[in-house]
Amino acid sequence: MNISRMKGKVRAWFSKPANVILLVFLILLTVLTLYPLITMLLETVTVHLGREARLAKLPVGSKTLFHFARLFATSENKYSWITFYQPLLNTLAVSVSASAIAILFGGTVAFLVTRTNLKYKKFVSAVFTFPYIMPSWTLALFWETFFKNVMIGPKTSNGIMASVFGIYMPEWFVYGGFPIALVLGLHYAPFAYILIGGILRNMDANLEEAATILKTSRMRIIRKITLPIVRPAMLSTFLLVFASSMSAYSVPVFLGSPVRYYVLSTTMKSLMDSYKGQAYIVVAVMILFGVGILLLNQAVTNSRKQFTTVTGKSGQISKINLGKANRPIALLLVLILLLVAVVPLITFALESVIIKAGDYSLSNMTLDFWIGKDTTQWLDQGDSTGILLNPKVWSALGNSLGLAVTCSVVAGTCGILVGYGVSKRRGSKLASWVNNLSFFPYLMPSLAFGAIYLAMASGIPWLGGFLLMALAGSIKYLPFASRSGVNAMLQLSAEIEEAALITGVPWWKRMIRVIFPIQKSSFLSGYLLPMVSCMRELSLFVLIVPTSNWLLTTMLMQYSEKGWAQFGNAINLLIIIVVLIVNFTVNKLTGASIDKGVGG
Repeated sequence: MNISRMKGKVRAWFSKPANVILLVFLILLTVLTLYPLITMLLETVTVHLGREARLAKLPVGSKTLFHFARLFATSENKYSWITFYQPLLNTLAVSVSASAIAILFGGTVAFLVTRTNLKYKKFVSAVFTFPYIMPSWTLALFWETFFKNVMIGPKTSNGIMASVFGIYMPEWFVYGGFPIALVLGLHYAPFAYILIGGILRNMDANLEEAATILKTSRMRIIRKITLPIVRPAMLSTFLLVFASSMSAYSVPVFLGSPVRYYVLSTTMKSLMDSYKGQAYIVVAVMILFGVGILLLNQAVTNSRKQFTTVTGKSGQISKINLGKANRPIALLLVLILLLVAVVPLITFALESVIIKAGDYSLSNMTLDFWIGKDTTQWLDQGDSTGILLNPKVWSALGNSLGLAVTCSVVAGTCGILVGYGVSKRRGSKLASWVNNLSFFPYLMPSLAFGAIYLAMASGIPWLGGFLLMALAGSIKYLPFASRSGVNAMLQLSAEIEEAALITGVPWWKRMIRVIFPIQKSSFLSGYLLPMVSCMRELSLFVLIVPTSNWLLTTMLMQYSEKGWAQFGNAINLLIIIVVLIVNFTVNKLTGASIDKGVGG
């Protein structure tokens, strides 16, 4: 081949921004995702110090398949069944159920808000994100506090339902697979609400109007037009919720451990202390399931040539008239949201001012845990001052906000660029590699991901502290932004950018002046979701946070471990309030927010 012609092809290839973006991210993500993954896989065949080395009867550091044989094929005392197979079945049941609940609940609410004349839309849209803003384990704690009772265990006290209303729920309702799946499904329902709702809001009205002119029934329009269009978002939601549920640790601990209902994440944590090789095998299995769903999502997405739902043509979306059913549906939805999103906040607020647990009288309440100068009169070895007067809390708040903003900016910007590159080169091997690599971090459990990054940084003197947390958080939350970016870019018709390209507008100006304003809601959700996740993250940072650099979540954990429930509930409320303020500020400055991704 002529050298000049080859140079011309290379120059032409690099002249396209999408190609450059994909190449850069291929290199970065290979280093930041595949390297930790390879490190983890090597741990599955390595003999570690302690009980593991004694059991394997091999030198520390040697390579062996003993861990695989021990975990998968040990019939003695039903070790393999109890340690792996039963938790695996429990994990699959919980993950699939949570995904179904999230898509059904979040997708239904998104449809009602965007496509009907539902009453109280602003309230529904604003409150629906509360379950995701709250840490999932606080919802689990609320569930346990609300429904526990003495009928399900000799060491169990009565919760609110039993002590106030005299209602005693059965054990399967309070603990086990059902409450774990329900809590996780409700917690991740905003994924479906944001991703599916964003597409429904931006759909070209001509698609449905054409079917209406042909006198097609409303249900057939929904089944044949609406559902196929939102299918990519539904698959992305399933992918995110399934991977999140498989790696969830805190919820199964609260709602599963009391009845010995174990999942892979809780098994992995218990194995990590003594049998690290087996623990990393469990992590690898969890990743394999996530990769399988990722490949399924990729196959379905590539099976269609176009998912364009936003074109340069304007159209007014025709809302479905709910008629007489409007108010009952709206009131039922408001009631559900109050129970799921508002009642837990009230419970946390009450628990933060109560002196003695179980007594909700006014004489048993005080604001000292918030603004008191001396709380030792209420708590043994208390933290002396209320959280709003405690300089350590304000320092932790500053650290949490700085880390959340950093991770949000990095992950959100990278997500938009990945979305642009993948959409422009969709179907190519390069785009598929980058798309898959950008989601890989989410397939790793947060606890293991933090441990791997800590091990990776041990040989790099300058990589530690805030920088290590920011790097780990940005990579871990990149899937949120990349899913949002890919879905948003797949909606855009090529005509929009081509019009600007013909007039000679450079690429960076097309992104800022044309593409970003059109899909502002979807793109901003790619910034806000990582920020919210980072503000309430515990598992990812608990191993890598410096002792001198407290975060709000690690302080919350410390207070909870010491039995200072009032301080813990107060900090939990503080985290939620801060996130709401940030969301409100972004809404006022840009007209967008987490719920504005749907546009209620």
